[in-house]
Amino acid sequence: MDKKTDINGFLEFVYEFYKTMKAHEITLVYEGEITHQITKAFTSLTESNMSKDEEPSSVQRRVFHVMVECLQNISKHADNYTSNDHSYSGRGIFLVSKGKNEYCVTTGNAVDNDRIGYLTDLLGNVNKLGKEDLKELYKRQIQEGRLSEKGGAGLGFIDIKRKTNRELEYHFFPISNATSFFLLTSTISRSDI
Repeated sequence: MDKKTDINGFLEFVYEFYKTMKAHEITLVYEGEITHQITKAFTSLTESNMSKDEEPSSVQRRVFHVMVECLQNISKHADNYTSNDHSYSGRGIFLVSKGKNEYCVTTGNAVDNDRIGYLTDLLGNVNKLGKEDLKELYKRQIQEGRLSEKGGAGLGFIDIKRKTNRELEYHFFPISNATSFFLLTSTISRSDI
């Protein structure tokens, strides 16, 4: 193929990607390594957009809190995976979308398949608990400090559920025999709750 054909194909891809983002109301998307500086930049961009849209400060705080928890989850817990054409080493994807009634924060990163059972059990347990039970579980996890092999006690997931009062949606897409891509979506109401 010639260079012009490659460029046209890429431009068509970008346009289709743009239309998909508009259709799903995605306001922010990033793929790469998650650092403290990236987190600050995302919260600043989101703050600017939400202030322009005159979102209530309580909604802004919940969105920021969920964003930071999700970004920290990637930076601390993403597993390394490299194939011939992809490297997921400490990297992830991060999206924020804004609908009429809610914001959605979606993250994705590689996880070793042997962690899927632990994550499924943890997220399933967190999703079925009510507000008071989540509060107690959070306190118990802080006091007992039951840590996973990656150093997490599930506090981020518990805290996100407490802040959003919504179930955490998640899915695992196989990448290889040893690794999957873990997608997590948190939904935040745009009304004061």
